Amino acid sequence: MYLLDILQDPAAQPQGGGMSMIVMLVLMFVIFYFFMIRPQQKKQKELNKFRDELKAGDKVLTVGGIHGTVVSILENTIIIAIAQDVHISVEKSCIVADNSDVANNAK
Repeated sequence: MYLLDILQDPAAQPQGGGMSMIVMLVLMFVIFYFFMIRPQQKKQKELNKFRDELKAGDKVLTVGGIHGTVVSILENTIIIAIAQDVHISVEKSCIVADNSDVANNAK
């Protein structure tokens, strides 16, 4: 059926299209959940676990791209050594990766 025919004859419009629309919306939500929402939640859980398991001596990478070694860990702050006698304090949430993993991936 052509669009012009549908616009001219309202009786020619298909009936009962509401249920198929609901099914399509549910199917789209399921697809979004399994391909976008769930993987992101899993990645965030792994990152939080990594941050909780940090200890002195671990090599880390910050969101700003600073590579360093953990010197000490406070409640929400981590002291990182970035050079000899150079220490910086960063929020725990700014640590994004284990520096040794980054070095291994670059090889």
